[in-house]
Amino acid sequence: MVNSYRRGNQGALNALMLRYHQFVRLKSSSYFLAGGDSEDLIQEGMVGLYKAVRDYREDRQASFRSFAELCITRQIITAIKTATRQKHVPLNGYLSFSHTPGDSGDDGECSLADVLPGSSVNDPVNQVISAEEVASLKHCLTRLLSNLESRVLRLYLQGLSYEKIARQLECDCKTVDNALQRIKRKVDLHLESRKVLQ
Repeated sequence: MVNSYRRGNQGALNALMLRYHQFVRLKSSSYFLAGGDSEDLIQEGMVGLYKAVRDYREDRQASFRSFAELCITRQIITAIKTATRQKHVPLNGYLSFSHTPGDSGDDGECSLADVLPGSSVNDPVNQVISAEEVASLKHCLTRLLSNLESRVLRLYLQGLSYEKIARQLECDCKTVDNALQRIKRKVDLHLESRKVLQ
């Protein structure tokens, strides 16, 4: 039936979906989806079944049934993992800065934006301190880093991976990693010494 569907017979896909529906239902019954119900898992299982029909290859040693079971199980497990990650919870439970919690139009209440402290980015004192810190760090890096460490840092700040840096500098990845660790230690020591001076 898989080959028949691939030749354009939509009825073959429908027949496969109908034939394996009970199998998908049975497979999904042994799993639990937080925030969902059994029908959601059955739907995920049916998506896995469709992927099995789409991707099955006869030249492999597995039967369609065992391949379908694998695809269905993987799809269900992926759905469960995605649901438990709760990636979108912050977006779904947001709190508006511009409206009061009981926003009924009362003029007496202030919003969250009204009580949060303003940005200190434009504060001249902070700008001078930041400029001094950057200048101090630049001086530290030019004075304390070896030639290799300087070259590694420059390439690292350009976003190159350890492998690409190693290739460009004709060394191994361990040398790059060691150089970056030394740089980090030197910067940490510099920052600690600046804290003592303040």
